[in-house]
Amino acid sequence: MPAVLTPDQRQALRRDCAVVVPGFAQARAADDFRQLADWCQAHEVAHDLYGQGPLVEGFERKIASLLGLPAAVFMPSGIMAQQAAVRIWTEAAALPRFGVHPTSHLLHHEAESHAALLHCHAVPVGHSHRPLTAADLASCRQPLACLIAELPIREAGGQLPSWDELQALKAAARARGIRLHMDGARLWESAAHYGRPHAEIAAGFDSVYVSMYKGVGGFAGAVLAGEPAFIDEARLWRKRLGGTLFHLSPMVAAAAMRFDARLALMPALYQRALALAAGLRGLSHLRVNPATPQSNLMHLFFDADADTVQAARDHIAAETGIWLFDRVDAADAPGFSRTELYLGDRALEAELASVLAGFQQLNRALSVAGQAL
Repeated sequence: MPAVLTPDQRQALRRDCAVVVPGFAQARAADDFRQLADWCQAHEVAHDLYGQGPLVEGFERKIASLLGLPAAVFMPSGIMAQQAAVRIWTEAAALPRFGVHPTSHLLHHEAESHAALLHCHAVPVGHSHRPLTAADLASCRQPLACLIAELPIREAGGQLPSWDELQALKAAARARGIRLHMDGARLWESAAHYGRPHAEIAAGFDSVYVSMYKGVGGFAGAVLAGEPAFIDEARLWRKRLGGTLFHLSPMVAAAAMRFDARLALMPALYQRALALAAGLRGLSHLRVNPATPQSNLMHLFFDADADTVQAARDHIAAETGIWLFDRVDAADAPGFSRTELYLGDRALEAELASVLAGFQQLNRALSVAGQAL
């Protein structure tokens, strides 16, 4: 096994591992399509026409009800859903300015679409290492049409505000007359920590976006929920943005097929995240953020550079057949690195003791590498 693997070699090694800790098991495309065809036949699914039809409309009602909101619309992508929400709220306020967390997807992964397409100014609010709070909003004195709160904060290791902090943020936005929008790409992963229904978490938000592939396992797509007048405007913006496709049924059916089963797994995945994080405490070259996970997503920080960590992971994978985590990036502090660890069904299938033994082996390898410097 070469000391440094090419990307293709790493993918081959990952595929050969008997245990893969991160994420959900991925079926081959042909198997996915066969499963979807069987599901559609069993449920007598008919294609929609431009979003109109029992499948799409029924699924929209289901998500709206789950979120405790009166209406919802399916969107081909989360970017489109959130751009529509920003446009509606800024246009209603006649104010092209909105607030976002400093690590927001809108700021870092959408090629400045809010500025290029909507001609809106995004104001970072809060601290990049923790969730938004009412105090953060109070410190922002710029007028805002809306504030986007992400639940959970992906780039902060899946952190969530406490329940009281969340309610205080809702009250603060309401007192300022600022529309509150939820970036709920991973909302489904949040309910287990709060121990509350999704509708109770969403109560107080003026609009909510949820993903239909992150966690849910659909092919693509999102749902945007809110009051009927808001959703009517969102449908208009979906058309304007090119998202009212001839058939939305493939994306909707793929999400609907897995939706209930995936949501039912979330409490067990959260408990596995708690158990894994507890088992990692005390390893000298690894830190978990947050120390006690608040979802089935966490970040691992290593006292070593990314190349050293990846080489150690690859060696353990080749030796034991256990793939511990995926991409490793440089952390903010020089010489340190981090990875995102999202736990799916594969983590439940893996024996926890074996996974922890793999991380202990990794820790020893990083210790030896550090002594060699």
